[in-house]
Amino acid sequence: MTIEVPRETWQGAVREVTLGAVGDGGSRTTTVTVGGERSLPFLHFEAPLPHRPVMAAEVSDVYPDDWSPALLETLGEDARDPGAWAARMVDAGAELVALKLRGAHPERQGLGADECVATVRKVLDAVGVPLIVYGPGTPDKDNEVLVAVAEATKGERLALGNCEEKNYRTLVAAALGNGHLVIGQTPIDVNLAKQLNILIGDMGLPLDRVLMDPNTGALGYGIEYTYSVMERLRLAALMGDTMTQQPMISMAGEEAWRQKEARAAEGVPEAWGDLADRGVAWETTTASALLQAGADIVVLRHPRSLAAVGRALDELMKEA
Repeated sequence: MTIEVPRETWQGAVREVTLGAVGDGGSRTTTVTVGGERSLPFLHFEAPLPHRPVMAAEVSDVYPDDWSPALLETLGEDARDPGAWAARMVDAGAELVALKLRGAHPERQGLGADECVATVRKVLDAVGVPLIVYGPGTPDKDNEVLVAVAEATKGERLALGNCEEKNYRTLVAAALGNGHLVIGQTPIDVNLAKQLNILIGDMGLPLDRVLMDPNTGALGYGIEYTYSVMERLRLAALMGDTMTQQPMISMAGEEAWRQKEARAAEGVPEAWGDLADRGVAWETTTASALLQAGADIVVLRHPRSLAAVGRALDELMKEA
C-alpha cells in the first residue's frame, strides 16, 4: 500500500539576505546568505532549503563578568580580548560573529564611539567571517556608537542591531549611507514585527538588507509563545505577506545563559546535574527549538553549543 505524503504549495518565499562583502569596500573572506525558504523549516519533501541556517557566536567588547561562571571558565582569558575570542569561536564552527558593544552602556564603562570603532576593527582584522554589531542596548548610545561604526566600516555589509521603534530612523539612515544591513527587533508580536519592517522599508532601505528579530525566551521561559509567533510569521511569509518575508535571527545564547538553570551551581536539586553540562544543554535545546520555529540565524555563546547545534543541523539538512 502506497501512502502519499501531503504536500503544501506556497505562493510566497522568504527573502534572501547576504551578510558580509568580499571586495568593493569589504574585507571579508566569506559571505553568508540566509533565507529563500519556500516551505516550513526542514520540510525538504515540499521544497529544497536553499541555504542552511547559520550559527553566530556572541562576543563582548569588554569582559562579561556578569555571565555564568561555567561559561567564563570555558572562555578563559579569550573573554578579555574580543579579537582572540572571535577567532576561537570561528574555529569552533561559528559562521558569523555577533559583537556586542556592552562597554558603551552608560551604566558600565560608558565607552565612546572611537573606542567602539577600534574594537570593531580589531574583530574584523581577527576573522574573515561577516560581522553583526549590536549596540549596548540604550537608544541614545546605540545611535552614537553604531553610526560611528557604520561610517568607519563602509562597504563591509555589517548587520547593525537593534533597530527598534525608538531609534530605527537613525540606524536605517546609517545603513543606507554606508552599505550595511539592519536587524529589526520587536517584542514577541506578529503585528509589531510586520509594522517595523514597513517603517524600515518606507525609509528606502531595500528589504534584502533587513533581518527580523521577533525576540525570544529561553527553554522554560516562554519559548512556546516565541515559537508560535515565529511560526505565524513564517506562515504569513509563505502565504505571500511581503512584510513578513524577512529572515529571522534569534539570540538563543543570551536568553539561555541568563536563566538560573545555566547559572546556579548551588541550592539547586541534585538531579539538575553538573552546571557546565546543564548550561550547554539549556542553550542547545533553546537554539534547536528556535531553528525548528524558523530561525535562519541563532546566536550562541558556548563552543560546545556550536558543535552540538552544528551536528543537529547536519541531521536536519539531510533529505529523506
